Amino acid sequence: MKFIPESSETRLACYRVLDKNGYPIPGSVFEQVSKDLAVKMYRKMVTLQIMDSIFDEAKKQGRLSFYLTTLGEEVINIASAAALTSDDIVLPQYREPGVLLWRGFTLQEFANQLLGNKGDNGKGRQMPIHYGSNKLNYFTVSSTIATQLPQAVGVAYSLKMDTKEACVVTYFGDGTTSEGDFHAALNLAAVLEVPVIFVCRNNGWAISTPVAEQFRSDGIAIKGQAYGVRSIRVDGNDALAVYSAIRAARKMAIKEQRPILVEAMAYRVGDHASSDDSTKYRSKEEIEYWRRRSSVARFRKWIQKNGWWSDVEEFEFRGNIREQVLQAIQVAEKEEKPPLVDLFTDVYDQIPSNLQEQERYIRDAVKRGPKEYPSNMTL
Repeated sequence: MKFIPESSETRLACYRVLDKNGYPIPGSVFEQVSKDLAVKMYRKMVTLQIMDSIFDEAKKQGRLSFYLTTLGEEVINIASAAALTSDDIVLPQYREPGVLLWRGFTLQEFANQLLGNKGDNGKGRQMPIHYGSNKLNYFTVSSTIATQLPQAVGVAYSLKMDTKEACVVTYFGDGTTSEGDFHAALNLAAVLEVPVIFVCRNNGWAISTPVAEQFRSDGIAIKGQAYGVRSIRVDGNDALAVYSAIRAARKMAIKEQRPILVEAMAYRVGDHASSDDSTKYRSKEEIEYWRRRSSVARFRKWIQKNGWWSDVEEFEFRGNIREQVLQAIQVAEKEEKPPLVDLFTDVYDQIPSNLQEQERYIRDAVKRGPKEYPSNMTL
């Protein structure tokens, strides 16, 4: 009689390439990155940082109703996106705007979505940060936790049936693994043998719940093994490690038609969202400790050691991006809101009578109290 132990004596290793000072760890194996690619990755990381800072400040000024930053997880966003191709389909959670940024979503498009104006792909019908782009193979963000995971398996199955040279990549946080959809998705992906990469941002916190209160297993990667899914744990603060792991995962997923689980270890430096004050459940010293260990700064040290970046370029680029983001907000604020009728279209071929009645009711309400509604909304 032999019982399987509840845990292994040793923890799963974490794949790393760069140390905290930006030096390659002796003996580390990784994908070589060219100067052009490395500089582009760093530029996008900085852009994401500045975009988050300004948009979050706009929320505090009352110009936005909601916002959510990627502070501490910028490297996971950009490095993973750089390892994919434009044909790969992304089903995000809500902390992956960097993937869209990498694929060509403009600062103006981000601002339009946050303000819900006529330029918003979602026609103003989603709350802020729920980005989406059919053109860029990026499914619209859903607030519902874990709903994208079984959907990603379905999309990957369609790629398999069509014999496409592409995979599906879906992102989620450690808290998502407490949802049933996570377990159903991993099991289904393994059984169907589909090309999907599950990228878990293990950032330590599911809003205010620490990982120690979520599960007793050795993190997330070990859960993949339980379902028959090849898995890896990677340092989410190490751009070269994330890039190399996702590149390898993509090759295996497509060539072998199998799911892969990537656990990216990071720390959510910012609040969960603009409605959260994380100092209520964790110390300021803890937050500051991780802020000083910036993953973006680590990558900058590496490219500067290679002679690919300078302090002058840093100063000029940050100033330029800041101006662009501020300009994008100003333009978005002046743009008209989508017409009222857009609230009721794109669901049914013929609008049913109950929705027609709701439309009349809202139009009457706007006419009775026009000051309660945006003045730049077309009735």
